[in-house]
Amino acid sequence: MDEDFRSLADRVRGESGGSATCERLLATEDTEELAEVLTAPQQPLWARETAAFRLGCAGDRRSFEALVLLLNHRDPERCVSASYALARLGDARTPRAAAALATNALRTAYALHPVRLLTELRAPESVPALTATLKRLLAPDDPHWRVALACVEGLGRLGDGRARAVLEAARTHPRLGAAAEEALSRLA
Repeated sequence: MDEDFRSLADRVRGESGGSATCERLLATEDTEELAEVLTAPQQPLWARETAAFRLGCAGDRRSFEALVLLLNHRDPERCVSASYALARLGDARTPRAAAALATNALRTAYALHPVRLLTELRAPESVPALTATLKRLLAPDDPHWRVALACVEGLGRLGDGRARAVLEAARTHPRLGAAAEEALSRLA
C-alpha cells in the first residue's frame, strides 16, 4: 500500500465510521464492484471517492468524471487524492479538464491542485493554462497567491520559454519574486 492510498484509506475509514463497506471497497480487486459504486444512487462521498481513486489508479476510465469532480472539491485532501489518481489514469481528457479548472476565475480558491496536476502532466495545455492563471493573479493584494506561486513553480519546472513574459511580471510581486527568479533561470 503506497502512502497516497494509505492516507486515503485512513481518512475514509474515519468518515465511514469504520464500516464493513469501507473495508470491502478498500480491499476489493473487483473493478465492476468499484464501478457500481460510482453509478449507484445514494452512495456516501467517501465511498465514491474510494471507488474513483482505486479505479483511476488502475487505469479504468470509468473513474474520470468522478475524479474531475473531486479535483474541484472544497476539501483539499479530496483534491490531492483525485489529482494522484488522475495522473495515473492516463486519460487524454485529463489535461483539458485540469486546464478548465485551473483557469476558471470563479473557482480560483480551488485551483491549487489542478495547477499542480497540469505541471505533473506536462501536457500541451499546461503552459497556456498556467500562464493565463498566473496573469490573472498578479495583483499584489490578490488573496490566491498560493495558486499563483504554484503556477510560477510549475512554469519553472516545465521550462517553456513561452512563460518568460508572465514570469518577468511576477518578479515584482512581493510573494512571488524569488520563485519567479528561480523559474526564469530554468527556462529553455
